[in-house]
Amino acid sequence: MTIYFVAGEVSADNHGAALMRSLRECDPALKLIGRGGPQMQQLASNQFKNWIGDAAVLGLWEVLRKYGYFREQFRETLTEILDTKPDAVVLIDYPGFNLRLARALRQRSPRQKIIYYISPQVWAWNSGRIKRMARTVDLVLCIFPFEADLYNQSGLRAVFVGHPMMERLQAREINTQRDPDLIGLFPGSRSREVRKIFPVMIQTARLLLKTTTRLRFEVAAASQELAREVRAILPSQLADVIHITVGETAEIMQRAWAGMVASGSATLEAAYFRLPFVLVYKVALPTYLAARVVVKVNYLGMPNLLADKEVVPEFIQHRAEPHAMADEMRMLVDDPTIREQMISEFDRIIAKVGGGGASETAARAIITEIDVRQPVRQQ
Repeated sequence: MTIYFVAGEVSADNHGAALMRSLRECDPALKLIGRGGPQMQQLASNQFKNWIGDAAVLGLWEVLRKYGYFREQFRETLTEILDTKPDAVVLIDYPGFNLRLARALRQRSPRQKIIYYISPQVWAWNSGRIKRMARTVDLVLCIFPFEADLYNQSGLRAVFVGHPMMERLQAREINTQRDPDLIGLFPGSRSREVRKIFPVMIQTARLLLKTTTRLRFEVAAASQELAREVRAILPSQLADVIHITVGETAEIMQRAWAGMVASGSATLEAAYFRLPFVLVYKVALPTYLAARVVVKVNYLGMPNLLADKEVVPEFIQHRAEPHAMADEMRMLVDDPTIREQMISEFDRIIAKVGGGGASETAARAIITEIDVRQPVRQQ
């Protein structure tokens, strides 16, 4: 049995590798081919391409600049699948490439089994695409429970498997106590995010220090490169109270008393580790205005989306104002009732997502899908 994977980002490589390991446990004889990152390549056959370094791009301009590259990779991927005739193609996130690939595969090979893992968030920006997905994708493995309900109602078969992040976070749990004087700062994992968001966090920290001089701050930098960027932004007079670490996001989330978190997957991590926090999101004005046109959700933070209410205060674009953020942070630091209310909401939210085992559940769903709905192999 052969499965072809397509993953185009670092996070998808992490989740794809975990899925591959679970698939091997289900069937050690599986042949795993395709393209993704270094972790997936280690687990796959020699017919697997590590293309993450070139494929992981952010923003419309980067995609346009590399249009020729992506056109060639698309052609190569489609040809490889048509030539190898896998029992299933598993697409992992990466919607700009993978949704087009699913459509092309359905046209060229109508009986090809196509499974989408970590579905694109079409419910947030274009729910009409769900019905189009139903014509090209056989099964979606959803990481949020509301996704499965939404897809199934639209005629797209979907199964909720749980969030693979939970497995990773469980492994990062440590035995520690929270420091009531420590505030965690999580300015994002991309350079452009850090340049926009970290200055707002610095200004908020200054205001907090005026009223609570005992406070210290710890920045979680996603890489050495981003740590250098943070140091370049950080005023020298605050270097003694704002400390920078690399690769310790989970640890800081478990030691800090409260936090400021850039919008993204880190908001769900903070909820998992029960860290009271405020959400910050700020981008270039044209990007924000474009997003306002297409995004159709009431909240930006995943904890708030899952709760369908504002559990975490959201400071977005022009609302990312240091005085307002400092006022909210003071309540999270000093008011036990507000802290406990937010933590209790986090517990309910994480219970909805599932406690782990997403990769194993997804692997079983893939094997079942192949066995039950085995296509007639093309000659």
